Amino acid sequence: MEFTIKKKARHSFQQIKVESFFKRTLIIVALVMVVLVLGVFFTLVVESIPSLKSLGIKYLWGKTWDPVNNVYGAYPFLLGTLLTSFIALIISIPFSFAIAIYLGEYNPKGWLSNFLKNTVELIAAVPSVIYGFWGMMVLVPIVRDLEIKMGILPYGIGIFTSSLILAIMIIPYAASLGREMIKMVPSTLKEGAYSLGATRFEVIKNIVLPYSKSGLFAGILLSLGRALGETMAVTMVIGNTSLLPTSIFSPGNTMASVIANEFTEADHTVYLSALIELGLVLFLVTVLINMIGKTIIKRFTKE
Repeated sequence: MEFTIKKKARHSFQQIKVESFFKRTLIIVALVMVVLVLGVFFTLVVESIPSLKSLGIKYLWGKTWDPVNNVYGAYPFLLGTLLTSFIALIISIPFSFAIAIYLGEYNPKGWLSNFLKNTVELIAAVPSVIYGFWGMMVLVPIVRDLEIKMGILPYGIGIFTSSLILAIMIIPYAASLGREMIKMVPSTLKEGAYSLGATRFEVIKNIVLPYSKSGLFAGILLSLGRALGETMAVTMVIGNTSLLPTSIFSPGNTMASVIANEFTEADHTVYLSALIELGLVLFLVTVLINMIGKTIIKRFTKE
């Protein structure tokens, strides 16, 4: 009896040690991630100091980017980044929600559901350069024909074309998360609504969507974050011009594309620092949008 008690005590002590070690490991990993993010931020700040000293705050709203004459304005690229990302988000939301509702509510099981789910996930796995090639060979001629019919300059490439590419690329993020959130809606709530005579549409509108709205918005936020940082596909179809876009069909540029195109060509300190400051602005924009999104999600959760 005494041996059994000692054995149990020793086993409990080992479990406590394992639990304590696991907890410390999780804390260390979390701290490492915080340190990495802060390290990236401070590196960008330090490397941007020459640009900050030389250009000042006017860098943000300057409309001219001319490395030859040491004139740097980030406004065209900031506008191009926000335009492409938010237009892509607006285009993708109906498709993402439709896919999430169909796979989560109408057809959650079966071979067709698995096929569609795998197809949607495959969209996220395709390298962005493939989307860029497809956009150049297929989408650009289609957009050019559309522009001819509309009576505007038929660039083909531009803000609108890159937004279409981005929309296709970010659909899986909101669709996958939305599908999982819809599947988590308690069946008792839906069955109660059906027993009261509600139709499938009414159940989705009044039960499923309100219950899963925080998850659906989180998927939208995840999609937006993906769109803001996309580089290669956008670079191949946006036009890569430093001019301020006059419409959504005009060629433009994003902050990520400018950095990718010009970083290896930066031949002096201020030019290189101005490109790094673009990265800092992109970092801050992403953080700001995520903070706003988190705030909205918390309000949704409290309602």
